[in-house]
Amino acid sequence: MAVIRNGCESCADITCKSTLEVLSQDIAKNVNTAYDRVRSRGMSACLFGSSGTCCRNCNMGPCQIIDGVEEMIGICGATADTVAARNLARIIAAGSASHTDHAREMVKGFIATAKGQTAHKIQDVEKLHKLATLFGIEIEDRDKNEIALELGEKALAEFGSQDDEPITMLKRAPAKRQALWKKLGIEPRGIDREVTEMMHRTHMGVDQEYHNLMLQGSRCALSDGWGSSMLSTELTDIMFGTPVPRRAIVDLGVLKSDMVNVTVHGHEPLLAESLCIAAQEPDILELAKKAGAKGINLAGVCCTGNEILMRRGIPVAAGFIQQEMALATGAIEAMVVDVQCVMQSVAQVAKNFHTDIITTNYRAKMPDAVHIQFEEHDAMNSAKAILTKAIGNYKKRGKFFIPEKTKSDVVVGFSHETINYMLGGRFRASYRPLNDNIINGRIRGVGAIVGCDNYKYTDESHEIIARELIKNNILVLATGCAATSLGKAGLMRPEAAEFCGESLREVCETVGMPPVLHMGSCVDNSRILIAATEMVREGGLGDDISDLPAIGTAPLYMSEKAVAIGQYFVASGAQVVFQSLPITGSKAFNQYMTDGMMETYGAHWNIAEDPKEIARIMIEKIEQKRDALGINKKAERVLFDMEMRRDLGSGALSDVGCHGVAGPR
Repeated sequence: MAVIRNGCESCADITCKSTLEVLSQDIAKNVNTAYDRVRSRGMSACLFGSSGTCCRNCNMGPCQIIDGVEEMIGICGATADTVAARNLARIIAAGSASHTDHAREMVKGFIATAKGQTAHKIQDVEKLHKLATLFGIEIEDRDKNEIALELGEKALAEFGSQDDEPITMLKRAPAKRQALWKKLGIEPRGIDREVTEMMHRTHMGVDQEYHNLMLQGSRCALSDGWGSSMLSTELTDIMFGTPVPRRAIVDLGVLKSDMVNVTVHGHEPLLAESLCIAAQEPDILELAKKAGAKGINLAGVCCTGNEILMRRGIPVAAGFIQQEMALATGAIEAMVVDVQCVMQSVAQVAKNFHTDIITTNYRAKMPDAVHIQFEEHDAMNSAKAILTKAIGNYKKRGKFFIPEKTKSDVVVGFSHETINYMLGGRFRASYRPLNDNIINGRIRGVGAIVGCDNYKYTDESHEIIARELIKNNILVLATGCAATSLGKAGLMRPEAAEFCGESLREVCETVGMPPVLHMGSCVDNSRILIAATEMVREGGLGDDISDLPAIGTAPLYMSEKAVAIGQYFVASGAQVVFQSLPITGSKAFNQYMTDGMMETYGAHWNIAEDPKEIARIMIEKIEQKRDALGINKKAERVLFDMEMRRDLGSGALSDVGCHGVAGPR
């Protein structure tokens, strides 16, 4: 298909400067991107699928259900509420399974590292001891690798546990929330067990009552948030080091004209960390120089990018919706991929250039890609083989274009521990200053902007929401591709405090922190759960997560993982706002999800499409929580407009100092 550029309809919804620059070049004229495919579909999305009322769980259908029409229930008699609940539950199961399979590989890599079988080492011994104590492991007078091995083995056992005892990490939640989960009978048991049971209960003729289906949906999601995702994040920190604040850059301008450009795309840090180490090995550097390059330039894409950005300051070239545009620069020798969020189209885009798409995981292969299996027990040789393949492409590079002026300065690395250290120092680490500033009203509350980006919506939605929140003195936490988007917008710099309301600006300038804190990849949303729990534990803001003036949004969610994340936040007591859910075709189930869950969990889903409306809901819900806590001092609400957005200007791209943000003191 011929692709027309330069202001045509195919680019009408793109606002990202670097994307527009790349797509306007002659080298990209034959590149067909997801934007083009969205424009050329010639049809709208299926109404039954979009509303959640298409059932294909048996071979009597598929059945298209219309709520309230007797002739349009399922052949088996399934109603719109049952079908929509089953479909949503399966989305939650798939999203949870994705994080679970990811986490299992991290645990296995952690065990191999403890045995000395990898090039990695146990780095954060303090966190190792804290987590080992939680698991009931003796730490006195024991070697760190011995402790790590026992911790890894106990963590691995949680995936396949057949006991009815709840998973260990639940003990980190507020006591009141734990008691609620126990009362409801939704404490996760073995992590894999909850996904299996969810899939069984959504099989034809099993669970057919939507309240009951969503109890298991919550248990399945909790096994992700407080189980697999939290294990993955914590063990990754122990092995590779807990992130601390550091300066870095994001966007397509991070590619280098005189170096071998290798982008790492996917989600598993074991591969990315091994490539980071291998890229500095003398033999690989010598090979690159022989090819005429100055060295290896690694850059991240999607959540793998966020992982190495947080820990190493390795730049991020692109989020999910820019993966094709990164290739369209013609400057990348290899895009190395593992699992999740990798579009099959990248292999077709790469055919226009000298670039190889290198798959590395036996779970995730694609036509027209090169496969080099990443072997964890031989990680260095695997990584070197991948880099050697990339170096071989350097001399084949033809015309290319790197939009160098679009790269943005960011400060990243805000783990739960960093927030503690940043506010109180190593020896007096505390959430007290944060809680006090929320109580006194300088910070109205906390808003989390997480999840994917999506070709269906304008790519500036994350910025619009964040700008309105910080203008109204709400501190923002960000993960995943949403974090990359906000970094590109210039909001992850301490200097961005100038765009805040007066009182939040005062706090940010005093501490030297950005008003939008980068907390990692999508699996790292568990950091937000821990931060919320610490706020409860510190006191003054209620005795459960549901009491906090805090709310989350995944406004541009794309993957099933985001729905699992949303449900584990709701089940943990935190309200969320999404732009859509496939539940609108069922009146009772839709009402339960967007209102009725409040009675069960103290939180529910909110739905709004317009980013300004999402921000309005978040501000309103935070103020309601402040009212309930009796801490409200009314502040004027300021809505973000186009003029305010333009205020970012060139200042968002300036190369400026960190103004006091540092690691643990």
